[in-house]
Amino acid sequence: MTGQDASWTDEPTDYDEQGKLRRSREEPRGRSSLGSLNITAASTDAALLELPWDVALEEWPAANLAALPRGISRHIVRFAHLSGAVIAIKETGEHIARHEYHMLRKLQRLDIPCVEPVAVITGRRTPDGAELDPVLVTRHLKFSLPYRAVFSQMLRRKTLTRLIDAQALLLVQLHLIGFYWGDVSLSNTLFRRDAGAFAAYLVDAETGELYPSLSEGQREYDLEIARVNIAGELMDLLEGGLIEENVDPVATSELIMDSYRGLWEELTRKESFDPEARWRVAERIRRLNELGFDVEEYAIETTPDGSQVQLQPKVIDAGHHSRRLMQLTGLDAQENQARRLLADLDSYRHDTMPHVDEAIGAHSWLMHIFEPIVRSIPRDLAGKLEPAEVVHQVLEHRWYISEQQNRNVPLAETVQSYMNSVLRHRRDEAAIMLNPDTCTLKNLEGGAADGQDGNGTS
Repeated sequence: MTGQDASWTDEPTDYDEQGKLRRSREEPRGRSSLGSLNITAASTDAALLELPWDVALEEWPAANLAALPRGISRHIVRFAHLSGAVIAIKETGEHIARHEYHMLRKLQRLDIPCVEPVAVITGRRTPDGAELDPVLVTRHLKFSLPYRAVFSQMLRRKTLTRLIDAQALLLVQLHLIGFYWGDVSLSNTLFRRDAGAFAAYLVDAETGELYPSLSEGQREYDLEIARVNIAGELMDLLEGGLIEENVDPVATSELIMDSYRGLWEELTRKESFDPEARWRVAERIRRLNELGFDVEEYAIETTPDGSQVQLQPKVIDAGHHSRRLMQLTGLDAQENQARRLLADLDSYRHDTMPHVDEAIGAHSWLMHIFEPIVRSIPRDLAGKLEPAEVVHQVLEHRWYISEQQNRNVPLAETVQSYMNSVLRHRRDEAAIMLNPDTCTLKNLEGGAADGQDGNGTS
């Protein structure tokens, strides 16, 4: 396959309709008869042309593939190396591929945690002229794990709860922007460690629809799909002996209902108070900030008799702590990681330079705390965890050993202790899916019953 055989298209991602994308009128299927490969992509990566698009995906040579485990899927999915990164390639119908590509691009523009769409490739033919299915290409999310790879031997109840809470938060974020998922499950989600919790990322947007807003019925139906799918996934894990025997899959799956509804209520409910208690406006916004959400717009109304003031948030945006950390330091971190790092930053400023400007204090913290920790990570341990998670864990380790030794342990000593006693013994999460051990392979290949591949792509 050469560059002369391909044409690139950077299609618009905004259309008048909010729901399903119309089939492209620019590239009808009949064009495949010209033997021309068509690549729809946000940016041009010439390395895409070097992959064997004239070969059926299930027959790709091992030299092109990344060694990620995979199970049975509704589609043929393979993982390949591209420009130093790893991509997921899914064979599917043209309309489905384009729809998912555009949905993922829209979600990215709306700052929703999801995988990055790379390209849609159509017009594929074998050397003898046989037509091949189009493919959707997405970028593998570094340091992310499918839910089956979160555990080493057995999934504990507390870990399950954190996974489900992360899934509920992702679903709330999607519903706030009017996105109906239609196939909510742990299998269609990737998880990244986030300061003792997990951050969830949407992987599969094939059934997704974006509307101006969702009705209560649409939200509840999405939630019911999540409850049923999670119960099924947990039953599969229980049967395989991969979760604690005392875990009730059905009761545990109900946790997503409670977690979702509690968060949704806090974010959207209308609150009434006396006109004299206007301080409650700032208090409500502070609570939402603590949950990790910014309130960009809210409505305040008074009752006809003027005895009550009613407050209801209107435009709510997730990522409050992540945005503040980015503005102060330029660091890109998960929400809980950002919350933890900001707490240390504020403590550092209070102890060392309480009267200086916040931006100057943040720069000093970055130079004297964050960067020295990251530079201390040996090259052979750099793939264990992402840098923000390492710094969070070093700070937690410092608190732990200081309490244990009843003294204020210096940062350099803490870092050395953490590297030797904790980090060195962790799995390499940047590469766990690229070079899985036997135990992980066994657990992930057991995912065939889920109908998913090892990256969560269905």
